[in-house]
Amino acid sequence: MKRAATRSKEATHDRIVEAAARAIRRSGYHGTGVADIMKDAGLTHGGFYRHFASRDDLVAEAIERALHDGSQAVAAIAVRKQAALAALIDAYLSVTHRDGLATSCAVTTLASDVARSSDRARSAYSRQVSIYLELLARLIARTTPKSRRAKAIAALSTLVGAVSIARAVNNDKLSREILKSAAHELKAVLK
Repeated sequence: MKRAATRSKEATHDRIVEAAARAIRRSGYHGTGVADIMKDAGLTHGGFYRHFASRDDLVAEAIERALHDGSQAVAAIAVRKQAALAALIDAYLSVTHRDGLATSCAVTTLASDVARSSDRARSAYSRQVSIYLELLARLIARTTPKSRRAKAIAALSTLVGAVSIARAVNNDKLSREILKSAAHELKAVLK
């Protein structure tokens, strides 16, 4: 009986964190309230403190989850045998990724929020950036390890920057042009 209650509490906790991860990617740190997260998780606001000591604890865990989820999506693309780097670039710089804030890469959606967040959130963000850099460096061929790392840093910066700018402009044609140009130039440089 006690194990079932523990599993139920863990499942509920997980639902709250997942709802918070989506909300934070969609609305940012300051645009996300506990009541809305609990409602999205199908729970009442009153149950929040059975799972978290504070909103900051939830946000830190949600940022970790959002970063992990993005990592899983990128890793799934990167394991392709043929043209993994090109596929990753195309997926990251797609209109679908640009428009899917709630499920998109947290490295892009949370950069400005995490910069002003807790050490725990910044550490999680730094770990995820390092994971992406290692992944990109593995996919970049025919160069020295030091050069691969530098190219990986430039590539990640371009990916994140292009999506951020494409989301920020209010002109769809320009937004698409940003994504397309960044993808074309990255693939040309990294081939």
